[in-house]
Amino acid sequence: VQLQASGGGLVQAGGSLRLSCRASGRTFSTYGMGWFRQGPGKEREFVGGISRNGGSTHYADTVKGRFTISRDNAKNTVYLQMNNLKPNDTAVYYCATDQEGLYYPYEDLYDYWGQGTEVTVSS
Repeated sequence: VQLQASGGGLVQAGGSLRLSCRASGRTFSTYGMGWFRQGPGKEREFVGGISRNGGSTHYADTVKGRFTISRDNAKNTVYLQMNNLKPNDTAVYYCATDQEGLYYPYEDLYDYWGQGTEVTVSS
């Protein structure tokens, strides 16, 4: 499985961005998907995850109410809509697959990772 993340960039605080992550292969709909991020000088952390059919999501407390994860299985793509961005959201954002179909906040459970897309939020 190959994952290609895109959509990062520079945005002012309070602004919005939508990240995309497109997966190769024909079994995308069987994967749980997660988004993680790693800020400058920080460890990588869970942002949120989505179930195979998109019916369930889970978010870190730091982004709950501001970020929304969705997916389009017909396009093999998962999205991360980020609203009301804050400088602390500055990070490289990664998507990852969980072939068990789960979307827990534990990166060791994820099998494949995208290359990351950088988000910078200016104050």
